Amino acid sequence: MPLCGTMRVAENGHLWIGGCDTVELAKLYGTPLFVYDEALIRSQIQTFHRTLQDLGVRYEISYATKAFCTVAMCQLAHQEGLTLDVVSGGELYTARRAGVPAGAIRFHGNNKTPAELEYAITEGVGVFIVDNFHEIRLLNGLAERHGRRVDVLLRIAPGVEAHTHDYIATGQQDSKFGFDWQSGQAAEAMRAVQQASALTCIGLHCHIGSQIFDPEGHAAAADRMITLYAEGVRLGLPFRVLNLGGGFGIRYTEEDTPAPIASYLELMVAAVRAGMERFGLPLPELWIEPGRSIVGAAGVTLYTVGSQKVVPDVRSFLAVDGGMTDNPRLALYGAEYRAAYANRMVDAADGAWTVAGKCCESGDIVIRDAALPTPQAGDLLAVFATGAYNYSMVSHYNRIPHPAVVFVRDGRAKLVVQRETWADVARFDLPLED
Repeated sequence: MPLCGTMRVAENGHLWIGGCDTVELAKLYGTPLFVYDEALIRSQIQTFHRTLQDLGVRYEISYATKAFCTVAMCQLAHQEGLTLDVVSGGELYTARRAGVPAGAIRFHGNNKTPAELEYAITEGVGVFIVDNFHEIRLLNGLAERHGRRVDVLLRIAPGVEAHTHDYIATGQQDSKFGFDWQSGQAAEAMRAVQQASALTCIGLHCHIGSQIFDPEGHAAAADRMITLYAEGVRLGLPFRVLNLGGGFGIRYTEEDTPAPIASYLELMVAAVRAGMERFGLPLPELWIEPGRSIVGAAGVTLYTVGSQKVVPDVRSFLAVDGGMTDNPRLALYGAEYRAAYANRMVDAADGAWTVAGKCCESGDIVIRDAALPTPQAGDLLAVFATGAYNYSMVSHYNRIPHPAVVFVRDGRAKLVVQRETWADVARFDLPLED
């Protein structure tokens, strides 16, 4: 099984990450435990920077915090020269608590509430990505009330089909996100925002989906966005930014074949250059919003193996002390993972085992038919590439406490999210009678 980043197998058969023995991490912090390879996260960010610098464009990389949002992660992204893309008041609050300047925050979302928008305006958020006509009116009214003028991008649904699961495709015409390109909504939105007295529209935005392997989709989206961008310039809008989103795929299993980051970015930049030359326009600032491709491969979830159940000629189950409360992605859209026993990495697989969680749901499955050695109670199961959309989707189903999160680097482990207790789960409950 190929390992990435600082992962290695020690002589005793234990999995090490960031110079730390995962078996010892589990003893110290308990399980389930999210372990993040900090060096790998920073390396991924530096790859984005280096590639865009080599391509000679003005750019901005905005970390999509929805992939994994904690105070420590926001601080790391800011340290590495990223702005932050947030989609809720909670993510905005986390970024501000992390010390990220409000001007370095971009606020997304298809249904931002008045309270969220007011909070963002008073904090001084740098850019709002406007998603619909209702938001144009609402944001403009709130900004006027506070005597502010705010910068916005218009989110466009360019009608490009991303080759990914329907639930994580966002750029097609039948999408809840953005102004539709094909029906003329996008052009109408440009005229509407031009009339908004408190909004300055500095450019356009699109995001065609997530976990995309084919870079051609981003190039196709860029082509349509450039045509609209040129139309906005003709209207007199002060455009200077073209944001082409993120969605760059990562490898979860041996069958996944994502393109290198450079391939996505080279095609994007080439498409933008060609399009702008076609319309005789200067090259805008190119903004992107990676999330999964920064943190996905850097995360590993550690579980303790408990019970097993073998149904002859049907299926063999091993149960772990987590499940869909910390990883609902298989239940949501059939996500696949690789796994191994972190305490005996050198043992050969001798069967197929379905990794089940502890929730009271038949659908609480983490991996179907994983090739593993015969499990033993107390084994430490490592599930790889759980850095994105795992901790961020944690729930309290069955009143299960949220796991802890630890960053590891150069032989040091830093606890960045404490494990919840049973008391924490019930801390906001109020009695029926005093």
